[in-house]
Amino acid sequence: MNKKRLVVGISGASGAILGINLLETMKGFSDWETHLVISKGAELTIRDETEYTIEEVEKLADKVYNIYNIGDSLASGTFKTEGMVIIPCSMKTIAGVASGYSDNLLLRAADVTIKEGRRLVVVSRESPLSVIHLKNMLTLAQAGAMIIPPMVTYYNKPLSIEDMNKHIVAKILDKFGIEVHGFKRWGEEV
Repeated sequence: MNKKRLVVGISGASGAILGINLLETMKGFSDWETHLVISKGAELTIRDETEYTIEEVEKLADKVYNIYNIGDSLASGTFKTEGMVIIPCSMKTIAGVASGYSDNLLLRAADVTIKEGRRLVVVSRESPLSVIHLKNMLTLAQAGAMIIPPMVTYYNKPLSIEDMNKHIVAKILDKFGIEVHGFKRWGEEV
């Protein structure tokens, strides 16, 4: 059986737990595999914001790539994927992707995703947003990327931060046709 591939980039923005939760959720889908690239900034954020080690996060993925290996499979459009999620996505990473500045594998993988017409979901993390941030996100949206800031929803009546994170992750995976159990859509019962 050929598994569908999802590229997951974790960059140095606050909210590393969202990327970790996405990888944990994807473990429940045997017909998918995850291909992970972690930036050096993300390694610091994972250490600062979570109880996870980098090794524990890497074990959640099916394949892990060195961010400096710009010639790895993710750098080629012939490496078939369903798309990519950058979660969380720093403004530095957004600027790099928006300008085509692919000086590492995370940026190159996003560039390839756009040029191949595949789904790119960018989970932008910053507040407030400057005009520069907004212009870079507009550039990505015009190139076909979907910008999904991790906005908290209240209609699903979350009882914890974990509930909020699960809803955000499910909303993101929904863009790839992945139905997460317990995801409450507006107007539907779980």
